[in-house]
Amino acid sequence: MDQPIRTDGTSGGADPVRRGIAAHLSDLRGFARYLTRDVTAADDLVQDTVLRALGARAQFVEGTNVKAWLFTILRNIFYEQKRRKVKETEILSEISLGSEEGREGDQGYHDNVLDLSVLLWRLPEVLREALILVGAQEMSYEEAAEICLCPVGTMKARVSRARAKLAEITALPGAQASVATGI
Repeated sequence: MDQPIRTDGTSGGADPVRRGIAAHLSDLRGFARYLTRDVTAADDLVQDTVLRALGARAQFVEGTNVKAWLFTILRNIFYEQKRRKVKETEILSEISLGSEEGREGDQGYHDNVLDLSVLLWRLPEVLREALILVGAQEMSYEEAAEICLCPVGTMKARVSRARAKLAEITALPGAQASVATGI
């Protein structure tokens, strides 16, 4: 026998995929929560990502960006699930409408984070995704572009358009009223 097999399934050497999973698990959860808008679904998505990454360890090229590799796996799984579930957009609309109806009875004061979340969901999907990766996940444009399978310039343009669209939405008179009505 060359090297003894460890109980964790690896041979004696260090496993960059396992280290990467451990190091970026909370970032994966955060990105999954933005994609799914549901804590339970996000946790399931992260679990699927970890399982797929562990199963594809041999495909990982050591020395490359493990975070981008994991985020790409998570994103691909999300879109696979979305393609299989045709009613996904209907469900998201119902969730959005339900949260907006609940806000109408409030005293007019809303947490800024909740308002930002509502505004983010008014962005087109590609712009929202770009802004979350670069803004919330603090990834470089290069990392985000690698995850989204697009050129760096496209990623920069998407983030710029997302920021401009958010500024436009928040600058409109009665922006909070339009958020509540879904305009």
